[in-house]
Amino acid sequence: MKRLGKALLCGAIGLGLLAAPALAQEKPKYGGTLEVGTVYVTLTALSFDPADWNWKLNHDTGNYLEQLFAADLSKSVRNGGKHPFYADAWLPTDAIRGELAESWEWKQNPLRVEVKLRKGVMFPEKPGVMAARELTADDVVFSFYRLAKSAKAQKGYFDYVDKVEAKDKYTVDFLFKEFHAEWDYRFGWGYYSPIYPKEMADAGASNWKNGNGTGPFMLTDFVQGSSNTYSRNPNYWDKEKIGGEEYKLPFLDKVVYRTIKDEATFLTALRTAKLDLLEAIRWSAADDLKKTTPQLKWSRWLNMSGTFLAMRVDTKPFDDIRVRRALNYAVNKQEIVKAYYGGNAELFAYPQHPDYVGYFEPLDSMPDSVKELFIYNPDKAKKLLAEAGYPKGFSFKVQVCSCSPDHMDLLPLVAAYLEQVGVKLEIQPMEYAAFLSAMTTKTNAPGYFMNNGHTNPTRSLHKSFYTKEVWNPSQWADPAYDAKIDAMYREPDEGKRQAMIKELTREILDKAPYIWLPTPYIYTAWWPWVKGYNGELRAGAVRPGPIYARMWVDQELKKKMGK
Repeated sequence: MKRLGKALLCGAIGLGLLAAPALAQEKPKYGGTLEVGTVYVTLTALSFDPADWNWKLNHDTGNYLEQLFAADLSKSVRNGGKHPFYADAWLPTDAIRGELAESWEWKQNPLRVEVKLRKGVMFPEKPGVMAARELTADDVVFSFYRLAKSAKAQKGYFDYVDKVEAKDKYTVDFLFKEFHAEWDYRFGWGYYSPIYPKEMADAGASNWKNGNGTGPFMLTDFVQGSSNTYSRNPNYWDKEKIGGEEYKLPFLDKVVYRTIKDEATFLTALRTAKLDLLEAIRWSAADDLKKTTPQLKWSRWLNMSGTFLAMRVDTKPFDDIRVRRALNYAVNKQEIVKAYYGGNAELFAYPQHPDYVGYFEPLDSMPDSVKELFIYNPDKAKKLLAEAGYPKGFSFKVQVCSCSPDHMDLLPLVAAYLEQVGVKLEIQPMEYAAFLSAMTTKTNAPGYFMNNGHTNPTRSLHKSFYTKEVWNPSQWADPAYDAKIDAMYREPDEGKRQAMIKELTREILDKAPYIWLPTPYIYTAWWPWVKGYNGELRAGAVRPGPIYARMWVDQELKKKMGK
C-alpha cells in the first residue's frame, strides 16, 4: 500500500477547499422563485428517509441535506473549466470539492481517511423536531450507521468499511478493511450519503415535514404527485465569488419542483413560462420548441441512462446465449438512430458512457463479436434461433414504464423488428412504483424495458451485473465475473483499474444479457432570465442542490419579456 495511485490523490487536503469561479461576471440578484421541471419531471418523490435506500433521494432532499463532498462547480464549462456536470453519478477525480468536509487525508496503519469538518455549519431550528445547533462529527457517524444498519441496506455496500469514528467534535475517521475504489462515492457524494441530525430520525424521517439539514434551502411544502417547495435557508454557510466579489448563498427565495406526468403538459408549461427551466426534453420536442419559442436557451447532452431490453438469463429461452445474440441481430439499431431518433442518438453508451474519459471504449474499438451485435442481420438471427430450438420463434412478456414517453413509443418498434424473426412481445405498461418494485423484488417479467443510469465507470458494472444486485433485471449471476469486479474494486491504481473495466465491459457486452439499444441525446431549455446557469444537472449522484444554490432569476428581465 505504499503507492495508492491517482484514486487517492483526490483525497489531498488542498482539494477540500473551494475555488472561485473564473468567468461568471454578471452580478447576481437575490430573490424570486425558480420553477423547475427536473430531469425526473414525471416522477414524484419516492421517499424522504435516507435509510430507505431510495435511488432518487438526493434529487428530493439534496437541497437541504448536504454531504461530505460535492462537485467543484468552479470547474464547470460555464466557469471556464472542462466539466459539463451532466452525469447522474460521476464526479471526475479533479472535480471534487469538500462540502461539509473542509479537508480529508489518507493515513496508514490502519488504512483510513481522516475527514475534518467545517466549523460553524448549522442545522436550522425546526419546530417540533429540534433547536438550531452546530453540525458535529457525531452527525456523520450517526448518518453512516443508520444507513448501513437499515433493513433496506444494499447487501455488501459497506463491507470494505471496518468502522467510522468521531475522533473529536470536527474529525471523523473512516477505517477500511481494504482499499475500495468507490470509497468517496459510497459515503461521500453518492446516492446514499446525506448527513442529517439524529433529531430528524427520532421525529420520523419518512415524514417530509421533519426533514432538516445544513443545505441552502429548507423543504417547506410537498404535495404528492404535484410539487416540492424549497425555501431559502437564511443561515446557510456557503458563499460564492463572482466577478471578484463574494456573495452569500443561495440567491433564490424558493425553488419549486413541478411533477408533471404528461409530456405535452410539461412542454406547454415551459412554452408559457410556467416553468423557468425544463431539464429533460426529447429531441423531437426540442425541434418544435426552438421554432415556437426562440427566446429559450439550450444545452444538449447524451442521455446519462442507457436504453435496453433486459432478458432474464435465469428464464428459458434466455439462458441460451444464442437466443440473446439472435434478438440483438434482429433489431435494426442503425435504423432506429436514423429514423426514430432523427440522428439524435449514439451506438452505444451503455454500460459505460463517453463522458468517462479513460474508461470508455467506443464501438469501433471493440472485438468483432461485440460489433456484430449492433449490426442488423435478421437472417443470422433466424439461424441462431433455429439452432437453439426455436425455428418458429416464441413469445414473451415485456414490462415497460408508462412514465417514459420515449419508451412507450420505442418498444412497439422493437417488437415489430422481433416479430419479423418470429418472436412476439406481450407488452405490459406499468406505473413507476409497480415497475420498479418488479425489478427490486426480482419478480420482473422475462423481458424488462428500461433506462438504467450509467452511474460511474465502476458502479455501472456492479449494480447491473453482479449476482443478486438490486438493479440487475437480467438476473445475471456469474461467480467468475463477480470475482473480476471485486478485484477491480481493490485495485488502487486508476490506470490499471481503467484497463480492468474495459475488459469487463467487453465481456458483458459480448454475452448480451440485454438487447443493446441506442442512447438518445436529451435537451435542457431555460428562459433567459435564469442566470448563473449553463445546463448543469448534477453536482453529485442525481443531486442538483448546489447548482440551484448558485442560480438566480433576473426578475426585471422576466418582467420586460412580459412573463
